[in-house]
Amino acid sequence: MSQTVAPPPAAKAPALAVLFATVFINLVGFGLVVPLLPFFAQSLKAEPWQITLMFSAYSLGQFFAEPFWGRLSDRIGRKPVLLMTLVANALGYLALAFVPNVWLAIAVRLFTGLGAGNISTVQGYVADVTPPEQRAGRMGMIGAAFGLGFIVGPGLGGLLTQPQLGRLGYQLPIFTAAGLAALAAVGVVIFLRESRAKADPAVPRPAFLSGLHDARVNPVVSRVLLVTLIYMAGFSAMESVFGLWAESRYAWGAREVGLSFMIVGIVSSLNQGFFTGRLARRFGETRVLATGMLLFGASLVLQVLAPVQWFPATELSLGALTLPIVQGWIIPVIMAFGACGMSLAMPNISAMISRATPPDRQGAMLGLNMASGSIARIFGPIAAGAMFSAFGHDWPFLVGAALTVPAAIMAINAGRALKRGQASA
Repeated sequence: MSQTVAPPPAAKAPALAVLFATVFINLVGFGLVVPLLPFFAQSLKAEPWQITLMFSAYSLGQFFAEPFWGRLSDRIGRKPVLLMTLVANALGYLALAFVPNVWLAIAVRLFTGLGAGNISTVQGYVADVTPPEQRAGRMGMIGAAFGLGFIVGPGLGGLLTQPQLGRLGYQLPIFTAAGLAALAAVGVVIFLRESRAKADPAVPRPAFLSGLHDARVNPVVSRVLLVTLIYMAGFSAMESVFGLWAESRYAWGAREVGLSFMIVGIVSSLNQGFFTGRLARRFGETRVLATGMLLFGASLVLQVLAPVQWFPATELSLGALTLPIVQGWIIPVIMAFGACGMSLAMPNISAMISRATPPDRQGAMLGLNMASGSIARIFGPIAAGAMFSAFGHDWPFLVGAALTVPAAIMAINAGRALKRGQASA
Protein backbone atom coordinates (compact mmCIF):
# COMPACT_ATOMS: atom_id res chain seq x y z
CA MET A 1 0.00 0.00 0.00
CA SER A 2 1.16 3.51 -0.71
CA GLN A 3 1.64 5.92 2.14
CA THR A 4 1.46 9.67 2.37
CA VAL A 5 4.79 11.14 3.37
CA ALA A 6 4.54 14.81 4.28
CA PRO A 7 7.66 16.92 3.83
CA PRO A 8 9.25 18.37 6.94
CA PRO A 9 7.88 21.73 8.09
CA ALA A 10 10.88 23.64 6.72
CA ALA A 11 10.13 22.35 3.23
CA LYS A 12 6.47 23.31 3.14
CA ALA A 13 6.76 27.03 2.43
CA PRO A 14 9.07 26.79 -0.63
CA ALA A 15 7.17 23.74 -1.85
CA LEU A 16 3.85 25.55 -1.75
CA ALA A 17 5.49 28.55 -3.42
CA VAL A 18 6.66 26.30 -6.26
CA LEU A 19 3.17 24.84 -6.60
CA PHE A 20 1.69 28.34 -6.73
CA ALA A 21 4.28 29.28 -9.37
CA THR A 22 3.49 26.16 -11.41
CA VAL A 23 -0.20 27.01 -11.67
CA PHE A 24 0.60 30.69 -12.23
CA ILE A 25 3.01 29.90 -15.07
CA ASN A 26 0.48 27.57 -16.70
CA LEU A 27 -2.05 30.40 -16.79
CA VAL A 28 0.48 33.06 -17.78
CA GLY A 29 1.61 30.89 -20.67
CA PHE A 30 -1.99 30.34 -21.70
CA GLY A 31 -2.73 34.06 -21.39
CA LEU A 32 0.43 35.02 -23.26
CA VAL A 33 -0.55 32.94 -26.27
CA VAL A 34 -4.32 33.37 -26.42
CA PRO A 35 -4.47 37.10 -27.37
CA LEU A 36 -2.00 36.67 -30.23
CA LEU A 37 -3.17 33.20 -31.36
CA PRO A 38 -5.64 34.45 -34.01
CA PHE A 39 -3.01 36.74 -35.53
CA PHE A 40 -0.31 34.07 -35.34
CA ALA A 41 -2.71 31.65 -37.04
CA GLN A 42 -3.44 34.18 -39.76
CA SER A 43 0.28 34.27 -40.53
CA LEU A 44 -0.11 30.54 -41.24
CA LYS A 45 -3.02 31.25 -43.69
CA ALA A 46 -5.55 29.72 -41.26
CA GLU A 47 -9.29 29.90 -41.83
CA PRO A 48 -11.52 31.15 -38.97
CA TRP A 49 -12.80 27.65 -38.16
CA GLN A 50 -9.20 26.43 -37.95
CA ILE A 51 -8.37 29.23 -35.52
CA THR A 52 -11.28 28.11 -33.32
CA LEU A 53 -10.01 24.54 -33.53
CA MET A 54 -6.67 25.68 -32.13
CA PHE A 55 -8.47 26.90 -29.01
CA SER A 56 -10.52 23.71 -28.66
CA ALA A 57 -7.48 21.47 -29.11
CA TYR A 58 -5.90 22.86 -25.93
CA SER A 59 -8.96 22.05 -23.79
CA LEU A 60 -9.26 18.65 -25.45
CA GLY A 61 -5.69 17.87 -24.43
CA GLN A 62 -6.39 18.92 -20.86
CA PHE A 63 -9.49 16.70 -20.81
CA PHE A 64 -7.47 13.55 -21.49
CA ALA A 65 -4.43 14.64 -19.50
CA GLU A 66 -5.90 15.56 -16.11
CA PRO A 67 -7.19 12.08 -15.12
CA PHE A 68 -4.07 10.43 -16.55
CA TRP A 69 -1.58 12.62 -14.71
CA GLY A 70 -3.68 12.49 -11.54
CA ARG A 71 -3.72 8.66 -11.54
CA LEU A 72 -0.04 8.51 -12.40
CA SER A 73 0.84 10.87 -9.55
CA ASP A 74 -1.02 8.57 -7.15
CA ARG A 75 1.28 5.74 -8.24
CA ILE A 76 4.73 7.24 -8.84
CA GLY A 77 4.51 10.47 -6.83
CA ARG A 78 3.63 14.10 -7.48
CA LYS A 79 7.12 15.49 -8.21
CA PRO A 80 8.02 13.43 -11.31
CA VAL A 81 4.61 14.12 -12.84
CA LEU A 82 4.94 17.86 -12.29
CA LEU A 83 8.43 17.78 -13.81
CA MET A 84 7.29 15.85 -16.89
CA THR A 85 4.32 18.15 -17.54
CA LEU A 86 6.36 21.34 -17.19
CA VAL A 87 9.00 20.05 -19.61
CA ALA A 88 6.21 19.11 -22.02
CA ASN A 89 4.84 22.65 -21.68
CA ALA A 90 8.20 24.21 -22.53
CA LEU A 91 8.68 21.94 -25.54
CA GLY A 92 5.12 22.56 -26.72
CA TYR A 93 5.53 26.33 -26.71
CA LEU A 94 8.86 26.10 -28.54
CA ALA A 95 7.31 23.83 -31.17
CA LEU A 96 4.40 26.25 -31.63
CA ALA A 97 6.81 29.09 -32.38
CA PHE A 98 8.27 27.19 -35.34
CA VAL A 99 5.29 25.31 -36.84
CA PRO A 100 5.13 25.70 -40.64
CA ASN A 101 1.37 25.26 -41.06
CA VAL A 102 -1.89 25.47 -39.16
CA TRP A 103 -2.47 21.72 -38.88
CA LEU A 104 0.82 21.23 -37.07
CA ALA A 105 -0.12 24.22 -34.91
CA ILE A 106 -3.37 22.47 -33.95
CA ALA A 107 -1.44 19.29 -33.12
CA VAL A 108 1.03 21.27 -31.00
CA ARG A 109 -1.82 22.99 -29.16
CA LEU A 110 -3.23 19.55 -28.34
CA PHE A 111 0.19 18.44 -27.06
CA THR A 112 0.55 21.61 -24.96
CA GLY A 113 -2.89 20.97 -23.47
CA LEU A 114 -1.71 17.50 -22.50
CA GLY A 115 1.27 19.06 -20.73
CA ALA A 116 -0.88 21.69 -19.02
CA GLY A 117 -3.09 19.04 -17.42
CA ASN A 118 -1.20 19.02 -14.12
CA ILE A 119 -3.56 21.02 -11.90
CA SER A 120 -4.98 17.89 -10.29
CA THR A 121 -1.43 16.81 -9.40
CA VAL A 122 -0.83 20.19 -7.76
CA GLN A 123 -4.10 19.84 -5.85
CA GLY A 124 -3.10 16.31 -4.80
CA TYR A 125 0.19 17.58 -3.40
CA VAL A 126 -1.62 20.29 -1.44
CA ALA A 127 -4.04 17.69 -0.05
CA ASP A 128 -1.08 15.45 0.91
CA VAL A 129 0.63 18.09 3.06
CA THR A 130 -2.35 20.05 4.42
CA PRO A 131 -4.69 19.17 7.33
CA PRO A 132 -8.32 18.75 6.21
CA GLU A 133 -9.55 21.88 7.99
CA GLN A 134 -7.00 24.04 6.11
CA ARG A 135 -7.44 22.58 2.63
CA ALA A 136 -10.03 25.06 1.39
CA GLY A 137 -7.68 27.93 2.21
CA ARG A 138 -4.69 26.26 0.55
CA MET A 139 -6.80 25.34 -2.49
CA GLY A 140 -7.86 28.98 -2.54
CA MET A 141 -4.23 30.01 -2.91
CA ILE A 142 -3.96 27.72 -5.93
CA GLY A 143 -7.11 29.34 -7.30
CA ALA A 144 -5.53 32.74 -6.72
CA ALA A 145 -2.67 31.66 -8.98
CA PHE A 146 -5.28 31.05 -11.68
CA GLY A 147 -6.62 34.57 -11.29
CA LEU A 148 -3.19 36.17 -11.11
CA GLY A 149 -2.01 34.33 -14.22
CA PHE A 150 -5.17 35.41 -16.00
CA ILE A 151 -4.28 39.03 -15.16
CA VAL A 152 -0.58 38.96 -16.04
CA GLY A 153 -0.66 36.72 -19.11
CA PRO A 154 -2.76 38.75 -21.57
CA GLY A 155 -1.17 42.05 -20.52
CA LEU A 156 2.35 40.67 -20.86
CA GLY A 157 1.46 39.07 -24.18
CA GLY A 158 0.22 42.40 -25.49
CA LEU A 159 3.42 44.16 -24.42
CA LEU A 160 5.69 41.54 -25.95
CA THR A 161 3.88 41.19 -29.28
CA GLN A 162 5.58 43.27 -31.97
CA PRO A 163 3.64 42.95 -35.27
CA GLN A 164 6.14 45.20 -37.09
CA LEU A 165 8.76 42.44 -36.72
CA GLY A 166 6.69 39.99 -38.74
CA ARG A 167 6.44 36.43 -37.48
CA LEU A 168 9.24 37.01 -34.98
CA GLY A 169 7.02 39.58 -33.30
CA TYR A 170 4.49 36.86 -32.54
CA GLN A 171 7.17 34.38 -31.49
CA LEU A 172 8.55 36.55 -28.67
CA PRO A 173 5.62 35.92 -26.25
CA ILE A 174 5.74 32.21 -27.11
CA PHE A 175 9.45 32.07 -26.28
CA THR A 176 8.67 33.81 -22.99
CA ALA A 177 6.01 31.21 -22.15
CA ALA A 178 8.51 28.42 -22.88
CA GLY A 179 11.12 30.07 -20.65
CA LEU A 180 8.68 30.42 -17.77
CA ALA A 181 7.73 26.73 -17.99
CA ALA A 182 11.42 25.76 -17.95
CA LEU A 183 11.99 28.01 -14.92
CA ALA A 184 9.13 26.31 -13.05
CA ALA A 185 10.65 22.90 -13.86
CA VAL A 186 13.93 24.01 -12.30
CA GLY A 187 12.01 25.14 -9.21
CA VAL A 188 10.36 21.70 -8.93
CA VAL A 189 13.76 19.97 -9.10
CA ILE A 190 15.36 22.22 -6.48
CA PHE A 191 12.60 23.02 -3.98
CA LEU A 192 9.90 20.34 -4.19
CA ARG A 193 10.15 17.24 -2.02
CA GLU A 194 7.98 14.26 -2.81
CA SER A 195 4.78 14.09 -0.73
CA ARG A 196 3.93 10.47 -1.48
CA ALA A 197 5.78 7.17 -1.49
CA LYS A 198 5.75 5.18 -4.70
CA ALA A 199 2.95 2.65 -4.97
CA ASP A 200 3.70 -1.02 -4.43
CA PRO A 201 4.46 -2.54 -7.89
CA ALA A 202 2.56 -5.67 -6.83
CA VAL A 203 -0.67 -3.69 -6.56
CA PRO A 204 -2.60 -4.05 -9.85
CA ARG A 205 -2.70 -0.88 -11.92
CA PRO A 206 -6.25 0.43 -12.20
CA ALA A 207 -7.87 0.63 -15.62
CA PHE A 208 -7.94 4.04 -17.28
CA LEU A 209 -11.68 4.48 -16.67
CA SER A 210 -11.73 2.90 -13.21
CA GLY A 211 -11.87 6.32 -11.62
CA LEU A 212 -15.23 6.95 -13.29
CA HIS A 213 -16.77 4.02 -11.41
CA ASP A 214 -15.29 5.21 -8.12
CA ALA A 215 -16.61 8.71 -8.75
CA ARG A 216 -20.09 7.47 -9.74
CA VAL A 217 -20.57 5.39 -6.59
CA ASN A 218 -19.21 8.12 -4.32
CA PRO A 219 -22.22 10.27 -3.37
CA VAL A 220 -20.04 13.32 -2.74
CA VAL A 221 -17.70 13.15 -5.73
CA SER A 222 -20.46 12.31 -8.23
CA ARG A 223 -22.45 15.40 -7.26
CA VAL A 224 -19.42 17.67 -7.10
CA LEU A 225 -18.30 16.63 -10.59
CA LEU A 226 -21.70 17.68 -11.91
CA VAL A 227 -21.38 21.02 -10.13
CA THR A 228 -18.05 21.58 -11.89
CA LEU A 229 -19.51 20.57 -15.25
CA ILE A 230 -22.46 22.95 -14.92
CA TYR A 231 -20.77 26.05 -13.58
CA MET A 232 -17.78 25.77 -15.92
CA ALA A 233 -20.13 25.36 -18.89
CA GLY A 234 -21.89 28.56 -17.86
CA PHE A 235 -18.65 30.48 -17.40
CA SER A 236 -17.01 29.27 -20.61
CA ALA A 237 -20.21 30.04 -22.52
CA MET A 238 -20.23 33.60 -21.18
CA GLU A 239 -16.51 34.01 -21.79
CA SER A 240 -16.71 32.81 -25.40
CA VAL A 241 -19.51 35.15 -26.52
CA PHE A 242 -18.83 38.09 -24.21
CA GLY A 243 -16.84 40.02 -26.81
CA LEU A 244 -19.58 39.59 -29.42
CA TRP A 245 -22.25 40.48 -26.85
CA ALA A 246 -20.43 43.62 -25.68
CA GLU A 247 -19.75 44.71 -29.26
CA SER A 248 -23.38 44.41 -30.29
CA ARG A 249 -24.71 45.99 -27.09
CA TYR A 250 -22.17 48.73 -26.29
CA ALA A 251 -19.96 48.90 -29.42
CA TRP A 252 -17.02 47.77 -27.29
CA GLY A 253 -13.69 46.75 -28.74
CA ALA A 254 -10.90 44.47 -27.61
CA ARG A 255 -9.58 47.03 -25.12
CA GLU A 256 -12.82 47.24 -23.12
CA VAL A 257 -13.33 43.49 -23.23
CA GLY A 258 -9.77 42.84 -22.09
CA LEU A 259 -10.05 45.29 -19.20
CA SER A 260 -13.28 43.63 -18.10
CA PHE A 261 -11.65 40.22 -17.90
CA MET A 262 -8.66 41.74 -16.13
CA ILE A 263 -11.05 42.95 -13.42
CA VAL A 264 -12.47 39.43 -13.18
CA GLY A 265 -8.95 38.10 -12.67
CA ILE A 266 -8.10 40.68 -10.01
CA VAL A 267 -11.27 40.04 -8.00
CA SER A 268 -10.92 36.25 -8.28
CA SER A 269 -7.31 36.34 -7.17
CA LEU A 270 -7.95 38.57 -4.16
CA ASN A 271 -11.05 36.68 -3.09
CA GLN A 272 -9.45 33.23 -3.31
CA GLY A 273 -6.22 34.38 -1.72
CA PHE A 274 -7.72 36.17 1.29
CA PHE A 275 -11.40 35.30 1.83
CA THR A 276 -12.32 31.85 0.49
CA GLY A 277 -10.55 29.88 3.22
CA ARG A 278 -11.92 32.10 5.99
CA LEU A 279 -15.46 31.85 4.65
CA ALA A 280 -15.22 28.06 4.36
CA ARG A 281 -13.99 27.70 7.94
CA ARG A 282 -16.75 29.97 9.25
CA PHE A 283 -19.76 28.81 7.22
CA GLY A 284 -18.69 25.43 5.82
CA GLU A 285 -17.51 24.48 2.34
CA THR A 286 -20.97 23.41 1.16
CA ARG A 287 -22.77 26.64 1.96
CA VAL A 288 -20.00 28.77 0.52
CA LEU A 289 -19.96 26.71 -2.69
CA ALA A 290 -23.74 26.90 -3.13
CA THR A 291 -23.71 30.65 -2.45
CA GLY A 292 -20.95 31.12 -5.01
CA MET A 293 -23.03 29.34 -7.65
CA LEU A 294 -26.02 31.60 -7.03
CA LEU A 295 -23.91 34.77 -7.00
CA PHE A 296 -22.47 33.86 -10.38
CA GLY A 297 -25.92 33.11 -11.78
CA ALA A 298 -27.26 36.41 -10.48
CA SER A 299 -24.41 38.28 -12.18
CA LEU A 300 -25.33 36.76 -15.56
CA VAL A 301 -28.93 37.92 -15.15
CA LEU A 302 -27.81 41.40 -14.09
CA GLN A 303 -25.65 41.69 -17.21
CA VAL A 304 -28.70 41.05 -19.38
CA LEU A 305 -30.85 43.49 -17.38
CA ALA A 306 -28.26 46.30 -17.39
CA PRO A 307 -29.42 49.35 -19.38
CA VAL A 308 -27.99 49.59 -22.87
CA GLN A 309 -27.29 53.32 -22.54
CA TRP A 310 -26.91 55.22 -19.28
CA PHE A 311 -26.12 58.60 -20.79
CA PRO A 312 -27.30 60.18 -24.05
CA ALA A 313 -23.84 61.63 -24.74
CA THR A 314 -20.37 60.14 -24.81
CA GLU A 315 -18.85 62.96 -22.75
CA LEU A 316 -19.68 64.50 -19.40
CA SER A 317 -18.91 68.20 -18.98
CA LEU A 318 -18.11 69.46 -15.48
CA GLY A 319 -17.32 73.13 -16.02
CA ALA A 320 -13.93 73.27 -17.69
CA LEU A 321 -13.45 69.54 -17.21
CA THR A 322 -14.72 67.09 -19.83
CA LEU A 323 -14.78 63.40 -18.97
CA PRO A 324 -15.34 60.58 -21.48
CA ILE A 325 -18.26 58.28 -20.75
CA VAL A 326 -17.88 54.57 -21.44
CA GLN A 327 -21.31 53.16 -22.21
CA GLY A 328 -21.82 49.94 -20.29
CA TRP A 329 -19.40 50.91 -17.51
CA ILE A 330 -21.57 48.97 -15.05
CA ILE A 331 -20.77 45.66 -16.78
CA PRO A 332 -17.26 45.25 -15.28
CA VAL A 333 -18.79 45.96 -11.87
CA ILE A 334 -21.36 43.21 -12.42
CA MET A 335 -18.66 40.86 -13.69
CA ALA A 336 -16.62 41.53 -10.54
CA PHE A 337 -19.69 40.54 -8.52
CA GLY A 338 -19.92 37.32 -10.50
CA ALA A 339 -16.18 36.74 -10.08
CA CYS A 340 -16.70 36.71 -6.31
CA GLY A 341 -19.10 33.80 -6.78
CA MET A 342 -16.86 31.97 -9.25
CA SER A 343 -13.82 32.28 -7.00
CA LEU A 344 -15.65 30.43 -4.22
CA ALA A 345 -16.18 27.38 -6.41
CA MET A 346 -12.91 25.64 -7.28
CA PRO A 347 -11.14 25.59 -3.89
CA ASN A 348 -14.22 24.36 -2.04
CA ILE A 349 -14.95 21.73 -4.69
CA SER A 350 -11.36 20.48 -4.43
CA ALA A 351 -11.51 20.45 -0.63
CA MET A 352 -14.78 18.46 -0.64
CA ILE A 353 -13.32 15.89 -3.04
CA SER A 354 -10.19 15.50 -0.90
CA ARG A 355 -12.33 14.98 2.22
CA ALA A 356 -14.48 12.32 0.55
CA THR A 357 -11.65 10.37 -1.15
CA PRO A 358 -8.95 8.03 0.25
CA PRO A 359 -5.41 9.48 0.03
CA ASP A 360 -4.31 7.02 -2.68
CA ARG A 361 -7.24 8.04 -4.94
CA GLN A 362 -7.26 11.80 -4.48
CA GLY A 363 -5.13 12.48 -7.54
CA ALA A 364 -7.45 10.42 -9.72
CA MET A 365 -10.63 12.06 -8.38
CA LEU A 366 -9.20 15.57 -8.60
CA GLY A 367 -8.11 14.71 -12.14
CA LEU A 368 -11.66 13.71 -13.04
CA ASN A 369 -12.86 17.01 -11.62
CA MET A 370 -10.49 18.93 -13.90
CA ALA A 371 -11.56 16.72 -16.81
CA SER A 372 -15.16 17.63 -16.06
CA GLY A 373 -14.18 21.29 -16.35
CA SER A 374 -12.38 20.57 -19.62
CA ILE A 375 -15.53 18.99 -21.08
CA ALA A 376 -17.43 22.12 -20.15
CA ARG A 377 -14.79 24.31 -21.81
CA ILE A 378 -15.01 22.25 -24.99
CA PHE A 379 -18.79 22.14 -25.38
CA GLY A 380 -19.91 25.26 -23.47
CA PRO A 381 -18.67 27.68 -26.15
CA ILE A 382 -20.19 25.54 -28.90
CA ALA A 383 -23.61 25.67 -27.26
CA ALA A 384 -23.22 29.39 -26.54
CA GLY A 385 -22.42 30.13 -30.17
CA ALA A 386 -25.47 28.21 -31.34
CA MET A 387 -27.76 30.02 -28.89
CA PHE A 388 -26.20 33.39 -29.73
CA SER A 389 -26.86 32.90 -33.45
CA ALA A 390 -30.25 31.18 -33.25
CA PHE A 391 -32.05 32.86 -30.35
CA GLY A 392 -30.28 36.12 -29.54
CA HIS A 393 -27.22 37.45 -27.78
CA ASP A 394 -28.70 37.29 -24.25
CA TRP A 395 -29.62 33.61 -24.25
CA PRO A 396 -26.18 32.15 -23.35
CA PHE A 397 -26.22 34.32 -20.21
CA LEU A 398 -29.80 33.41 -19.25
CA VAL A 399 -29.31 29.67 -19.76
CA GLY A 400 -26.03 29.78 -17.83
CA ALA A 401 -27.78 31.58 -14.97
CA ALA A 402 -30.58 29.00 -14.90
CA LEU A 403 -28.05 26.16 -14.64
CA THR A 404 -26.50 27.58 -11.48
CA VAL A 405 -29.69 26.75 -9.54
CA PRO A 406 -29.40 22.94 -9.91
CA ALA A 407 -25.65 23.32 -9.37
CA ALA A 408 -26.30 24.97 -5.99
CA ILE A 409 -28.80 22.24 -5.06
CA MET A 410 -26.30 19.51 -5.95
CA ALA A 411 -23.63 21.26 -3.88
CA ILE A 412 -25.92 21.22 -0.84
CA ASN A 413 -26.75 17.54 -1.43
CA ALA A 414 -23.04 16.73 -1.72
CA GLY A 415 -22.43 18.43 1.63
CA ARG A 416 -25.18 16.38 3.27
CA ALA A 417 -23.70 13.18 1.83
CA LEU A 418 -20.26 14.18 3.15
CA LYS A 419 -21.67 14.68 6.66
CA ARG A 420 -23.41 11.30 6.54
CA GLY A 421 -20.18 9.62 5.45
CA GLN A 422 -18.18 11.27 8.23
CA ALA A 423 -20.81 10.36 10.82
CA SER A 424 -20.78 6.69 9.81
CA ALA A 425 -16.95 6.48 9.64
